Amino acid sequence: MNRVDILRNSVMQLDGRDYGAYQGLYGTYDYNDFKLIIEQIPKDPYAPPHTGIYRVQVDRHDPEIVNYSLNSRIEEVAFRDFITRHFDRACREQAGGRRGTGNSGMITISQPGQVILERSCVVVDDSTIEVRCFLGLPASGRKINASVAATMLFEELPVIVRHSLYRENVDEGELDRHIKTAVDAEYLRNVLEPSGLVAFIANSAILPRSSGTSDKPLVSEGVIPFQSPESMKASFTLPNAGEITGMGIKAGVSLIVGGGYHGKSTLLEVIESGVYNHIPGDGREQCVSVFGAVKIRAYSGRSIEKTDISPFIRNLPFDKDTVAFSTENASGSTSQAAGIIEAIEIGATLLLMDEDTCATNFMIRDKKMQDLVSKDDEPITAFIDRVRQLYRERNISTILVLGGAGDYFDVSDCVVQMVRYLPQNVTDKATAIARSDPAKRAEEDCDYPIDPRQRMPVGASVSPTNDHGKKSIFAKEVDRFVFGRHTVDLTDVEQLIELTQTKTIARALDYARPYMDGKTTLKDIVERVITDIEENGLDILDNRISGEYAQIRSFELAFALNRLRGLEIIQD
Repeated sequence: MNRVDILRNSVMQLDGRDYGAYQGLYGTYDYNDFKLIIEQIPKDPYAPPHTGIYRVQVDRHDPEIVNYSLNSRIEEVAFRDFITRHFDRACREQAGGRRGTGNSGMITISQPGQVILERSCVVVDDSTIEVRCFLGLPASGRKINASVAATMLFEELPVIVRHSLYRENVDEGELDRHIKTAVDAEYLRNVLEPSGLVAFIANSAILPRSSGTSDKPLVSEGVIPFQSPESMKASFTLPNAGEITGMGIKAGVSLIVGGGYHGKSTLLEVIESGVYNHIPGDGREQCVSVFGAVKIRAYSGRSIEKTDISPFIRNLPFDKDTVAFSTENASGSTSQAAGIIEAIEIGATLLLMDEDTCATNFMIRDKKMQDLVSKDDEPITAFIDRVRQLYRERNISTILVLGGAGDYFDVSDCVVQMVRYLPQNVTDKATAIARSDPAKRAEEDCDYPIDPRQRMPVGASVSPTNDHGKKSIFAKEVDRFVFGRHTVDLTDVEQLIELTQTKTIARALDYARPYMDGKTTLKDIVERVITDIEENGLDILDNRISGEYAQIRSFELAFALNRLRGLEIIQD
């Protein structure tokens, strides 16, 4: 291990040289109170931050270092998440902007959002806490600026480390709340199913977000805390927060109705984000959903490969096969049908849909349309005729946001009306309306089995190689990534919330290729990948250490694979 003064001397000797000369700084350096491992430095100041790897290590047993007795996986994940946030905050306070060409002059870490996730940017073992950050060593043009580099490495970085990892600068009560909040949410999610529930929203929760582009809570005097209807109240005793009360949504078919701008979609968004644990102060800390909750929507133009959409669409013109349906350009109805079947294939237990993002002809065929167009001339079996069958035969619940399709009253177990952002249980009223309606639509084709055929991906069709023969895997946006010659569009995969997750999915597809032997089902493949990550950590996805990855679910990994153009499937 080198002394830090060796690094200082090396940096000062590089002033004015070409940027590539920074490559000579690789090594491990002792700063006395922490170690810095410089593992990879970009050869160009315009290179993306993730191409540089800097590892800060501290002794976890040093009494001056923040620590916590970690007795479970969720406690460790929350502890690492807390360290990530404090290191990020210190970076922004001490070195918040670019000082030079391209990305140079920055000290950053993978920035977290509003949920507590396992991330690769902070790793903890029995003896060490390691933080993986990015230092954009500074340049003027493509020439090294040694004085700013010295400021970053020998003034700012030590302050960042001390402010984020030393007890004297960390509120240990805040750390304790962070971990206990995650433990309580995980506990609450695990007791939903035994309690007959698929979702729970705590009283006093703050559901609205600050804007359409921010996941932070709305802070306003006029914000209305959530309050459960008396008839839907459920109570739980959490390990740390004690007894809490809120609205429990039972398994079955539930509708969220109401006028425009009264909070229907906001409630659904809270339910779909309830598969994650939220940070203290988010407002949704005690709002959880079953882990198998999956948001479904229509998305025209996506690709579909050998998916059995026949439970919803059959008898297409020109004898188009819907048992092994393939297309490069799906319609709204075929994309939504495929999305449901793909979710069922991976093990979804709760489907979430918002009428605004669904294909109308997929959701409902009312009586007037039934009278005009006979079923013989309509290949689509509307979701309204399958929703109860999904619950009855496969124990898959559904929560629907509706504003105009009252025929769903006939097939629902619970109807919640949002009135000025507060829920009311109007199930009895909706049932009475349904029973008194003389113009009922007829059920259509409700006995056709919902039993998706197994699908086996062919690994040779999942190639990360681009047109130049080089491996190309990267993501710059949450809703798309590049994999080889293709850009995978994840716009309709709405439960992805951080760019680090998208980067993980892109890498996980490459990691999964050896499992794609044409015999192993897609479900088994993604479950093996998730199990490998859980057992060995996110580092297994890459041949180099990275701080750019975060926890994903099997659903989003499978959905990404299904949207990869060129994918070949062998159907059972």
